[in-house]
Amino acid sequence: MSTSAAAERAGKAAAGVLLTLSAGQFLMTLDTSVMNVAIATVAKDVGTTVTGIQGAITLYTLVMAMFMVPGGKLGSLIGRRRAFAIGCVVYGLGSLITALAPNLPILILGWSVLEGIGAALILPAIVALVAGNFPPEGRPRAYGLVMGAGAIAVAVGPLVGGIATTYFSWRYVFLGEVVIVAVILLLARRIADAPPETRVGFDVIGALLNAIGLGLAVFGVLRSAEWGWVAPKAGAPSLLGISLTVWFVLGGLLVVWLFFEREAHMEERGLEPLVKPSLFTNRQMTGGLLMFFLLFLVQAGLFFTIPLYLSVSLGLSALETGVRILPLSVTLLIAAIGVPRFFPDASPRRVVRLGLLAMFLGIVVLLTAIDASADATIVTVPLLLAGLGIGALASQLGAVTVSAVPDELSPEVGGLQNTATYLGAAIGTALAGSILIGALTTSFLQGVEQNPAIPEQVKSQADVQLAGGVPFLSDADLEAALVNAGVAPDVTAAALEVNEQARLDGLRSALMVLALVALAGAFFARRIPTQPPR
Repeated sequence: MSTSAAAERAGKAAAGVLLTLSAGQFLMTLDTSVMNVAIATVAKDVGTTVTGIQGAITLYTLVMAMFMVPGGKLGSLIGRRRAFAIGCVVYGLGSLITALAPNLPILILGWSVLEGIGAALILPAIVALVAGNFPPEGRPRAYGLVMGAGAIAVAVGPLVGGIATTYFSWRYVFLGEVVIVAVILLLARRIADAPPETRVGFDVIGALLNAIGLGLAVFGVLRSAEWGWVAPKAGAPSLLGISLTVWFVLGGLLVVWLFFEREAHMEERGLEPLVKPSLFTNRQMTGGLLMFFLLFLVQAGLFFTIPLYLSVSLGLSALETGVRILPLSVTLLIAAIGVPRFFPDASPRRVVRLGLLAMFLGIVVLLTAIDASADATIVTVPLLLAGLGIGALASQLGAVTVSAVPDELSPEVGGLQNTATYLGAAIGTALAGSILIGALTTSFLQGVEQNPAIPEQVKSQADVQLAGGVPFLSDADLEAALVNAGVAPDVTAAALEVNEQARLDGLRSALMVLALVALAGAFFARRIPTQPPR
């Protein structure tokens, strides 16, 4: 009887630990999807533009990517449970500041910086705490449930954001996060700390090189809409006649190369690097990391462009936008949970390739359906396909990556996995936004030039004032701005027509690039094993 009671208590304790870690994973992932349906609303509320909110979203995921590996190594120094708790406090403080933010700089401080740093401490600790609290035979299921919590956050995020924005305020989402963080901190006391590493050091210079390199490269992509990709835009800064985008990306890649050179030198001397470069000789692990990067690049790009199309182009409310994105959420959950359950012996490589193909087909269907007369129903089938693909990849990649190395290296690989994930999300948002705004600008200016209803004086003013980037505006916002400026009704009608077509051209361009990335992923899937990990 006593043995049975002890086993029951142990089972309840394990369930409590799993609930706590899953809640942490859910919360970290929620912020990457919850506010996309309210981009236009948040932009108005804090006095900025869609591009400003795009920058805040990108910076949030970029901060996580920049500090994920250092955050994991710091957890080795101070203890994983302590790192988890400190990360929760920092994240909760960031959520509170975001909820009260009166303008974009304060929003970025709370949402992008503090929440990003908190997440960089929490997520690597979760991987290690699963290993420290569950026996080897129970870890695959535990990892799967924790990753499943992240998939649920992606799925319900748009609906949560839509309901809060429509009936209350987007700020209530972040106030709710503060409450959830407080509950997680109370439950975290039951978690057993992960076994300490026998030899730990912290490479401060390496951490700085890692953060600076990734930051420079992604910042260059983010600013490409204003600076231009290669040739500088009118009035944009340049160096040697080349856009600063190129120099920032090249500078970032150079710093990342220096980082890996330093880490390789430290490993050869028997010191403790932030990342062991020898790990990257593992074909299965690098294949999994690459797929994580591509998956979240496409996913973040879709979660940025499709809500914009629904809310700005079609004028849907935040709640209506969240409801329209629900098909993706449903098939994502079905695939993420159903594939391992009903097809446990399926080839991971085949599942990944089929998932990438489903994402590609979904985007292509959407590309062919978008036009000026389309309504919101056109996104349903594309989102069903995209969700199926995202869920299929999510069902395989975690186990593929972590199983590629011995258990003692799982925390380090977990840090790399999260870095690839959020770096992909940062670049996906930055790239989609950059291409969208760039194509929108080109199309808008060409439309203005070719429209006979717009006077020559207005055309010349547009060339000068808008060449640096046209904002992604709804017809209602543009009409109000033109009326306030005293523009004649016939010119206003012509400008609205040009703006509508330019928005569609921008969306098509961004979606086309995302489709090509999804298709390219199928060619790199050979690194994924054909046999499921055991």
